[in-house]
Amino acid sequence: MLTYALRRLLLSIPTLLFISLVIFFLVDLAPGSPASEIPLTVPAEVRVKILEAMGVNDPVHVRYLLWLKQFFWVEPLHMIDGWFGTTFSEGMQRIISYQSRSPVMDIIAERIPQTLIVIGTAYLVAILIALPIGIYSAYRQYSWFDQIGTFVSMVGYSVPTFFTGVLFIVIFAVTLGWFPQIYDTTHEVTDWDSFLYQVRQMAMPVMVLGLFNAAEISRYMRSSTLENLNQDYVRTARAKGVSERSVVLKHVLRNSLIPVVTVIAIGIPTIFGGAIITESVFKINGIGGALIGAIHANDLPMVQTLTFIFAILIVVFNLIADLLYGLLDPRIRYE
Repeated sequence: MLTYALRRLLLSIPTLLFISLVIFFLVDLAPGSPASEIPLTVPAEVRVKILEAMGVNDPVHVRYLLWLKQFFWVEPLHMIDGWFGTTFSEGMQRIISYQSRSPVMDIIAERIPQTLIVIGTAYLVAILIALPIGIYSAYRQYSWFDQIGTFVSMVGYSVPTFFTGVLFIVIFAVTLGWFPQIYDTTHEVTDWDSFLYQVRQMAMPVMVLGLFNAAEISRYMRSSTLENLNQDYVRTARAKGVSERSVVLKHVLRNSLIPVVTVIAIGIPTIFGGAIITESVFKINGIGGALIGAIHANDLPMVQTLTFIFAILIVVFNLIADLLYGLLDPRIRYE
């Protein structure tokens, strides 16, 4: 398995390089320019110096290589010949005053904790809820539990998160006053009361994303479990006198998880994507909010870097899913 993992990692290098090239050119050739973010009050000669310092006039291949370089080495302004890898919108005033700029990775590092705490918790809750619901719904097919679970799953997966987010705010924050309407990103947990407040302000975004993700995962889990319940090895196990609990939890569950692992693994990068819409609805200062703000501000380095990071996460977690197949199914061998 180690040899297979190393081989896959090596093969992923040219794949990621090609993806980075596509992302760079798509964003670089898109309409809009960082120059539009320079205040109109800035004199023309200063504007020209700012653009030259940012490397906008450099050849495209130079800008691309400098952008890739920033993933491994962040340097101060006077040591960088290009601007890719440094966020423009948050460093504008510093550029105008000829000081150092704000590296993209620094901004991302500041926002990742908020995304992991809120969105990561929502995804974990969704998995813990969806797996048992999917298994039991399949085992009790067409029962009242299955009917209710199917209805809730269809509603949860069909209704967009921006609608359920606003609906939760109106009901639980405005009308009932149970939870804060806006997420306070500056809140720090120092004692029990501050911890309870953190839980309260996380409740609505966690419920919104948890419902959406649990609905998707539970449907995959139910479908996969139903397929395995009718297999010959299940009938054989029952004929041998194996208890129903062991049949479901030991034999059926292990094989049913194989396709579901792919769904979960591919969905994990959305944690770092920050569930962009939900973060915007609840004003969570995470990675998703950074991407939305960068798009509005024509902050090309931020957009390119975040998009490439999402691509890296997808490749990595696809590899993790492939490795988990071998643990779940002994018949799979990596030679």
